Amino acid sequence: YIHFELLFCADCSMTESLSSSWCSTFNHLHFPSAYLCGITTKKELAVLEGQSLMVPCLYEPQYAGYVKYWCRGKMREFCTSLARTDDTRSANPAVDKVSIYDDPVQQVFSVTMNNLKEGDSGWYMCGVEIGGMWTADVGAFTYIKVIHGMSVVNSQVSGEEGSNVTVECLYSERNRESEKKWCRSGDWSSCLLTDSEGSYEDTSVAISDDRTRTFTITLKKLQMRDTGWYTCSAGQQQVSVHVLVTPRPTTSRLTKNP
Repeated sequence: YIHFELLFCADCSMTESLSSSWCSTFNHLHFPSAYLCGITTKKELAVLEGQSLMVPCLYEPQYAGYVKYWCRGKMREFCTSLARTDDTRSANPAVDKVSIYDDPVQQVFSVTMNNLKEGDSGWYMCGVEIGGMWTADVGAFTYIKVIHGMSVVNSQVSGEEGSNVTVECLYSERNRESEKKWCRSGDWSSCLLTDSEGSYEDTSVAISDDRTRTFTITLKKLQMRDTGWYTCSAGQQQVSVHVLVTPRPTTSRLTKNP
C-alpha cells in the first residue's frame, strides 16, 4: 500500500513560469492538481520489506537538459548521492540496488529502489543539479518507510458463480519461510495451510507461494456461499480480503409461434 501527498520544493521562484505542457504532463500522470514549483514528488511512501519501490520526480520543462539525482538525507547540504542520470552505473533497475531514469519528454525522472530493508527507512531527495555558485539545486524531499507486515493486491475480488478468482497476498522478507494460511474470517477450522513445498490444492482452492514475496490463492468454481470475508496469513501477520460472488446470468430461449 502507498499513501502520498504532494510536497513542494523549497525554492518556488520559478512557479510563475509553469507552461501548459508541464501542467498537461502532470495531469496525465493522475496527480492531484496543485500550485507547483520547480520539482515535486510524493511526500511519503510505505513499502513492505524485501520489495521494490519506484518514486516519480516531476520537474518543469526548463530543467529537461540538467542532470537529475537521488540522494539520502533531510538537508541538501548533507544529502548522500545514491544515483545520478550522468552515471551509467545507475541505469539498470533490474540489477542495481538504486537506479534512475530520466524522461525529458514527459518531464519526469523515476528512481527505483530494490530489495528494501527496514534500515532503508528515512528521508530522500529528488534533485536537479543547477551547478551555479550562487544558485542552489532544485529539490523535493520524500520520506520512505520500509515496514514488516502484509498487504494484498486487491482487498476485494469478485467473480461470477462457477468461475475462478485469484487473490494475491504480499508479505515482507522475514516471512518468506513462514507457513501461509487462507482462512474464512471467524472460522479457524476453515484454514488451509501450505505444505513444505509452499502449496496446497483441493477441488475448490489452490494456494501457491513463490517464496519471495507473494502467495496466490485461486478460488475455483465459485458458489454463492463463497461470498464473505477471508484472511491471508504469513506467520503472525495477516490481511483481510472480501470475496463477492455474483449470480450466473440466466438465459431464456425464444420460441417461434408456428
